[in-house]
Amino acid sequence: MTTPESPRLLGVEEALERILSRARPLPAEDCAPEEAVGRVLAAPVVASTSLPPWDNTAMDGFAVRSSDVARASEDAPVELRVLAEVAAGHVPARDVEPGTALRITTGAMIPAGADAVVPVEDTDAPPGVAALPESVRVRVAAWPGANLRRAGEDVRLGETVLPSGRVLGPAGVALAAASGAARVAVVRRPRVGVLATGDELTPAGQPLGSGRIHDSNTPLLLVQSRAAGAIATSFGIAPDDPSTLAGMLAEAVSRSDVVVLSGGVSVGAHDHVKDAFEALGEVAFWRVAVQPGKPLAFGWTTAGRAGDVSDPGRPVALFGLPGNPVSAFVTFELFVRPFLLALAGRGADAGRPRVRATLAEPVTKSPGRRAFLRVRLEPDPALPGRLLARPAGGQGSHMLSGLAAADGLAVVPEEVPGLPAGSDVEVWELEDEGG
Repeated sequence: MTTPESPRLLGVEEALERILSRARPLPAEDCAPEEAVGRVLAAPVVASTSLPPWDNTAMDGFAVRSSDVARASEDAPVELRVLAEVAAGHVPARDVEPGTALRITTGAMIPAGADAVVPVEDTDAPPGVAALPESVRVRVAAWPGANLRRAGEDVRLGETVLPSGRVLGPAGVALAAASGAARVAVVRRPRVGVLATGDELTPAGQPLGSGRIHDSNTPLLLVQSRAAGAIATSFGIAPDDPSTLAGMLAEAVSRSDVVVLSGGVSVGAHDHVKDAFEALGEVAFWRVAVQPGKPLAFGWTTAGRAGDVSDPGRPVALFGLPGNPVSAFVTFELFVRPFLLALAGRGADAGRPRVRATLAEPVTKSPGRRAFLRVRLEPDPALPGRLLARPAGGQGSHMLSGLAAADGLAVVPEEVPGLPAGSDVEVWELEDEGG
């Protein structure tokens, strides 16, 4: 059933709070560490080996007894007999005895008897590929532990190296692998089904008939979902026909954790989304105090309502976004992206990076709504270290060229009708998603 529609405009924070109250991290799954970048660990990673697993050398050179070379200098080098060589990946064949040395390569295991490594540059041995010398003259004194990496000095066996809840990055992947983890438990990636509506829509690349436009919302919402870490699938373009829309929506629900539909959420004669959503579950249609993107639908259903008998209790969130592409983009950023990140276990780090900037030009907006204006950020020539926010083209909700040129969204509060040039504003950085 549909929840009562609010007679007022919902604030952005109130709408987001209602949405996030339904978000729960998805179940965990195992994958290789290199497949888990950007995902949240559902269980800690525990080292199955120490790092390093044994004492090894940080240098190419000669493994020695420090007492043998304690008085070595340029003027009085110490000559040692070279017994053998130990390379990385091999077990030393000989121990270091008094008055002897083993040639050793970086990362190789320290042989018994040695307590220091003299770099090859501090000897008379030639660097690089060379035959094993019978003896070596050491020109620099070495102290106990010189150029050694001790077993377990980085990580110890059984130590938790990565806690649950951490977002795994490249360095974390390397640490997990080095610690012996062939698989890690991570929160499952949300599956997003994207569905566009409207008789006027034609897939990009196909000829346009009279009165038709190319569908830009489907590719837009697919890439926004994927940028938020989701697995996104298009379920096509639904015509303005209630039964066809209901069937396509049910198919999307049966294969998704979140369905994002664009268009048809207003009050037009052919806006059938309300009925299609109501047939599946609990839905609220809101008017949110945001510009662009005032109409918004959010609801909840289960896979079983869509006919998925294999997993009938699986919850599925429903989002209905405006049909204008800029409105769809902004409402996805404000409401869908945080929800997807919460499903993925990200929680409080869902927000975009935010900076302060100075408006380069005056702006106006609708009263009572928080505006998210598309802007380009550039250095302020008058104030070193300060940014200017310059409107990026037209600000209409249908004007994609300005959105493509933008690298930020400047926030103008509800209580003002606009801001003059020179005003201080908060800007949500869109990273590398601008034009």
